[in-house]
Amino acid sequence: MKSESAAQEEERSIAVSEAVLDKLFRTARTRNAWQDRPVPDEVIQKLYDTFKWGPTAANSNPARFVFVRSPEGKQRLLKHINPGNVAKVSTAPCTVIIAGDMQFYELMPQLFPSRDMRTPFVGKTELIAEVVQRNSTLQGAYFMIAARALGLDCGPMSGFNKATLDADYFPDGRLSANFICSIGYGSDVNLFPRNPRLNFDQACQIL
Repeated sequence: MKSESAAQEEERSIAVSEAVLDKLFRTARTRNAWQDRPVPDEVIQKLYDTFKWGPTAANSNPARFVFVRSPEGKQRLLKHINPGNVAKVSTAPCTVIIAGDMQFYELMPQLFPSRDMRTPFVGKTELIAEVVQRNSTLQGAYFMIAARALGLDCGPMSGFNKATLDADYFPDGRLSANFICSIGYGSDVNLFPRNPRLNFDQACQIL
């Protein structure tokens, strides 16, 4: 009979199914059009409570997420969207602003209670910017993978005016937008042929 720890280790080592890999990566598509189907509060809450466990540097969790779903919210957001992306955002049931908190370190006592991880960041402007950029991007990627795992589709984009969006939504300068991503239940309308990716030898080395 296996010990509990051995059974747990074996369970952790079991790969997910090929169907799950397809859903998350291989057959998943960036959506440009959406079904007329809302994303309810409970799905948004479950989405956050799933992807929040993704690792970040020193458990810093610098990303902040603004879920824009109401008609009034959409109209406000559309003022900052590039013309080619307006239809994608206006028809999406929800579009999320993924931003970074430039004062994330103020929450380090909560996030890393075992020792002082706030002081090393205070006043270190370049370090703060680096941590925010890298880790808010990571958290945005976790967000998209979790969304797909929960049956949602994603339409990430960087086609927006960052300066005007930040001035509108984050006027105190504490937060700064990284990218935006529409979520919902995708339609195949305007679904372009899939572009190729680099093969292993082009992108990877094993040393």
